[in-house]
Amino acid sequence: MVGPILSLRHYRDELLAHSHEHPQLVFGLRGHLDFEVQGRGTRIDRQGLIVVPAGFHHTCASDAGSHCLVLDIPGEHWLREQMGGHAEASHRLLERPAALLLDGRQQQLVDWLAASAVDDPLISRQGALLLLASLNTAAAPTTPSKRLPYAAFDAHIERHAAHPLQVADLARLAGLSGARLHARFIEECGMTPMDYIRQRRLFKARQLIVLTSLPMGEIAAQVGYSSQSAFSAAILRAFGLTPLALRRESGDN
Repeated sequence: MVGPILSLRHYRDELLAHSHEHPQLVFGLRGHLDFEVQGRGTRIDRQGLIVVPAGFHHTCASDAGSHCLVLDIPGEHWLREQMGGHAEASHRLLERPAALLLDGRQQQLVDWLAASAVDDPLISRQGALLLLASLNTAAAPTTPSKRLPYAAFDAHIERHAAHPLQVADLARLAGLSGARLHARFIEECGMTPMDYIRQRRLFKARQLIVLTSLPMGEIAAQVGYSSQSAFSAAILRAFGLTPLALRRESGDN
């Protein structure tokens, strides 16, 4: 990895899309940042954290601007050398994408570092170690449990994409309470159930845009959007192109 371990970054509405061969943690400071890792989207704001594992493709943008503290992990060797006995817990934290919520003390640490000279190598290194150590409880092993029935969720969303869909629908399919379903989605996918429903609808919309010649208004209605402008804005946020540009690009290819 080249560059500082800790850095302050301001994200704007220009879509950033890439991957890198080191893990990354993005801590929200001010504003809202729309973030997608491997096709799964969420939103980060103050007291939020996004975990981006090494090699995972991700995109992000912010309509109104977002300030974040970013921790770029130099690599596995650095992690084991610097974290000692804490390295294994940190490795668990960094091996899968997640959206986490910081507690008050963790946010105080993030705020202190954001106000510090993070370009100083010593502050950057020690600050990174403190952040990772404070997050180790989030990476503690959990008792294995059966994964949520995503195939059943997808089939239900596909059948009813044009109609109002509620979290209660998915909770019923999973045999869980709404609150427990929400917690399981955050744990397994790094997103909320409603984010998942929205994402599946938009993936269906993209297929219809690319593979059919249906009018955009009809596609919008088929995936539950009564407003074509809201539909176009959602497609742009999710895929970085308007519906018409997506269709043109698929024709070019």
